[in-house]
Amino acid sequence: MSRKNKSPDENNPVPENEDIICENENNTAEEKSELNETEIKIEKESDKKQSGKKKADAPSAESLLKAEKDKYLRMLAEYDNYRKRSTKERESIYSDVKADTVLRFLPVYDNLLRALDTPTEDEAYRRGVEMIMTQFDEILAKMGVTPIECVGKTFDPELHDAVMHETDEDKAENEIVLELQKGFKMGDKVIRFACVKVAN
Repeated sequence: MSRKNKSPDENNPVPENEDIICENENNTAEEKSELNETEIKIEKESDKKQSGKKKADAPSAESLLKAEKDKYLRMLAEYDNYRKRSTKERESIYSDVKADTVLRFLPVYDNLLRALDTPTEDEAYRRGVEMIMTQFDEILAKMGVTPIECVGKTFDPELHDAVMHETDEDKAENEIVLELQKGFKMGDKVIRFACVKVAN
C-alpha cells in the first residue's frame, strides 16, 4: 500500500531529472542563440568600424598620392631647370673658350694690318697680305666675330677705350676721330675694346 500512496514524482525520480536536463538544454539553446545573435551584432559593428576606417584611410591615401604626385612634378621641374642651366653653362663655357682663342689670334691680325699699311713696291707681297687678311676676315665672320665700328661714331665706354683726346671745333662732342687698335665683339660680348682717340 505504501507503494500506491506514493506520488508519481516520488516513484519516478528520473523523469524529474530529465525535465531539469531538458529545461537546461532549452536554456542552453536559448543562450547559444542569444550568443550567436550578439556575435553577429559584434561582427556587424566590427565590419562597420573597419569600413569606417577604410573610408577614413581613403582620403589619406588620396592625399598621399597627391603629395607624391606633387613631389614628382617638383622633381621634374627641378630636373628641367637643371638641364636648361647646364645647357646655358656649356654654351657660356664654349663661348668663353672661343672668345679666348680669337683673342690670342688678334695680335696676328694687327700685324697683318700694319703690313698692309706699310708702303711697299712689291705688289705680289701686297696682294699676298691682302689675301691673308681677306681669309682672316672670313674666318672671323664665320665664328661670329665682328669688328667694332669706330671713326665718326660717338664714344661708347662699353665698346671703346679712349687713350687719346683732342680739341677740335669741327667735330662733335665725344666723337671718335682715330682708331688706334681695332676692337672686336662676338655677338653682344666684347672680346677686345677698340682703342680710340676722342675729340672734345
